[in-house]
Amino acid sequence: MKNIITTTELARNLSRILDQLVNEGGEIVIERNSRRVARLIAAPAQQSALEAMADLYRTLPEDAAVGWEGDSRRYSPKNASLDKGVRNPWDS
Repeated sequence: MKNIITTTELARNLSRILDQLVNEGGEIVIERNSRRVARLIAAPAQQSALEAMADLYRTLPEDAAVGWEGDSRRYSPKNASLDKGVRNPWDS
């Protein structure tokens, strides 16, 4: 999406225009007195760590957890306490 709007339109419809950027992405060019003065560009989508790693368990072999546990213990700060053993976070 690429739209050109006036500063007046932006001031009157800021919430709607920001919603449009969030939902459709793209860019909006802002004009004042028939001159381009600014661009609004949709920010890149963000994911939480949980969302980013949600399907990771499907791509790794079963024994990967053992390696992760060892690395976590080896490189964790001295005052960090890690429980014994690995638990499956998808078990309810």
